[in-house]
Amino acid sequence: MRPDDATSPVKAAAHHELTRHAESLVALSHRLHAHPELGFEEELACSWLADELAGHGFRVERGVCELPTAWTATAGTGPLVIGICAEYDALPGIGHACGHNVIAAAAVGAGLALARVADDLGITVKVIGTPAEENGGGKALMLARGGFDGVHAAMMVHPAPHERLAPPALARAHLQVEYEGRPAHASAAPEEGINAADALTVAQVAIGLLRQHIPAGQRIHGIITEGGQAANVVPAHTEASYYVRAANLAELEALDVRVRACFEAGAVATGARLTLSSPSPAYTEFRHDPDLVEAYGRNAVALGRVFPVLTAAEERMIASTDMGNVSLAIPAIQPLIDIGSGTVGEHQAEFAAFAIGPTADRALLEGAAALAWTAVDAALDGRVRDRLLTG
Repeated sequence: MRPDDATSPVKAAAHHELTRHAESLVALSHRLHAHPELGFEEELACSWLADELAGHGFRVERGVCELPTAWTATAGTGPLVIGICAEYDALPGIGHACGHNVIAAAAVGAGLALARVADDLGITVKVIGTPAEENGGGKALMLARGGFDGVHAAMMVHPAPHERLAPPALARAHLQVEYEGRPAHASAAPEEGINAADALTVAQVAIGLLRQHIPAGQRIHGIITEGGQAANVVPAHTEASYYVRAANLAELEALDVRVRACFEAGAVATGARLTLSSPSPAYTEFRHDPDLVEAYGRNAVALGRVFPVLTAAEERMIASTDMGNVSLAIPAIQPLIDIGSGTVGEHQAEFAAFAIGPTADRALLEGAAALAWTAVDAALDGRVRDRLLTG
C-alpha cells in the first residue's frame, strides 16, 4: 500500500486544519506584502509570523542564533523533527518581488496543519523564521550557529512563474568592493589625485573580458554603490557590490579567485588601495532529497498542481538560495510553485503585483498543503522515517 493511501485520514485532518485558517493566512500574506522590509530589518514580519503561531499554541523562541529577526515556533513532541522554513525579507525598491510573503504565509499554514496531526504522526513540527535570504544568508548563519540542530528534514516552497519540482541553485559569493584613492581638483591639479573610480572602471573592464572565458553557467554581476560626489573632484572613494555564481562551491572558489584578481588589477593600475570583504556567507548548490521530492510532487498533483515540460528559457532560470546550505547538511527540498505571473519572473516589480493576486493566494494554500502532506508521508513511510532519523 502506498503511504498516501494509508494515511489519507491524517492528510484529511491536516487539510481541514489548513482550510480553517485559509482566510487569515491570505490576509497575513497580503499584510506582509504591504509592509516590505529588507534583510535583518524584518521586525514587523518577525512579530506577525511568530505571534500568529504563538496564538495557536506553538512554543516560540525569538531572536535565535544571535539574529534579532530569526525565530522558531515548535509544536508536538515526537522524535522526528520536521522543519518548515519561512522567508520574509523583501528587495530594495521593488518590495516582495520574490514572493517571500507567500513563502512565509505558506510556512505558517503548513505548520498549523502539521501541528493538528503531530501526535498522531509522532513528529515535532518546527517552523523556522529565517531572515535575509536575499542578501544576508540568514539560513547559512543559523545553520552555523546551531539553528538547524536536531532537525531531520527541512522544506519550503518558493513562488515562481512556473511549477518545478527540484530546481537547481547556483553557489554564490558576495563581494563588497572599496577603493581608496586621493582627492584633487579635477581641473586645477588632476595630477595630484588618485582616481578610485578609475580603479573600479579597470576592474569592470577586466571582468567583462573574463566573461569570455568562463563556463556558460557561471555568473558575475554587480552594481556601483558609490562612484564619487562631484564632477570637478577626483573621486577618492568608490564602492561596489558584486555577486559571483557557479554550479557548486568548488567551481565558485576557483572563479572567485579570478574575479578578485580583476579587482586587484584596478588597484595596481591606479595606485588606489583595495579592500575586499564578504558581507554574507557563501551560498551553496542545492541537493534535493529524492524521497521528499517524490512525495511533494505526488501530493502537489493530488491538489491540482501541474508540472509542465519546461522550455529551454525556463530551464536556464537559475538563481541562488541559502536554503542550499541547509540542503547539504540535512535532507531538504524547495520546489517552485506557479503564482500565475506568466512570462514575468522574480525580482521584477511586476512579479510583486502577482504575489498578492488570486493565483498566488491559491498557491499559498496548496503549497502549504503539499508541504504538510509531504511531511505526513515522510513520517508514516517506515523506510523514509528511519532514514531521516538516522541521518
